[in-house]
Amino acid sequence: MASTATAINRANSQHSTGPRTEAGKQRSARNALTHGLTARTAVLPSEDPAAFEQHRRQFLEEYRPATPTETQLVHELADTGWRLNRIPLLEADVLSGAQSPAPSPESPAPAVAALATLGLHSQRLSRQFHKTLEHLREIQQERREREERDLRDAAAIVLLHKQKGIPYDPAQDGFVFSKAEIEAFTQRRTRVEHTRGVEQFLYIEQASPLRKPNAPTTN
Repeated sequence: MASTATAINRANSQHSTGPRTEAGKQRSARNALTHGLTARTAVLPSEDPAAFEQHRRQFLEEYRPATPTETQLVHELADTGWRLNRIPLLEADVLSGAQSPAPSPESPAPAVAALATLGLHSQRLSRQFHKTLEHLREIQQERREREERDLRDAAAIVLLHKQKGIPYDPAQDGFVFSKAEIEAFTQRRTRVEHTRGVEQFLYIEQASPLRKPNAPTTN
């Protein structure tokens, strides 16, 4: 019985639908990478590298990373977004192939499987994109808050030295801001505080009871 089963398996293997030519074998070996959604590099050989660089540059201009970590996260966003943008094109290709003039009875099943696979990749990449974006926003917010605190401290020290007539170099206390940056921050904060004072005054004026006009005097 065992020898019969082995013979049957060998006979079935002769009718295998796997690739036989060298080109077919190479194409089959690349099937898992044709969509490029899990490849190490984001850009496929069939895609335009210049378009990808423009895509990445737009992300850099939008998020303006200030540290190597932020830059790395922005690059990850751009790479993930590029792969996500590819999925609708892949889905269109699958649907176009499934609607060929003379589809075989078995053709819909591979198309459905391919669309399902693309859907899974889309969900995975979308989660990855939003997770990276959330992480980027968190560390950028922390950096901005830290810079704001440091600017306030530097501005206060500069003002103190100015009142005493003593020269001061912010670098001696570890501040990375120039005197011009600190002066611009101080002026901006002064304008904001002045604006808030004016708004509060106008609000009080509008909320106060209307004064009655003076009665006309009689002779």
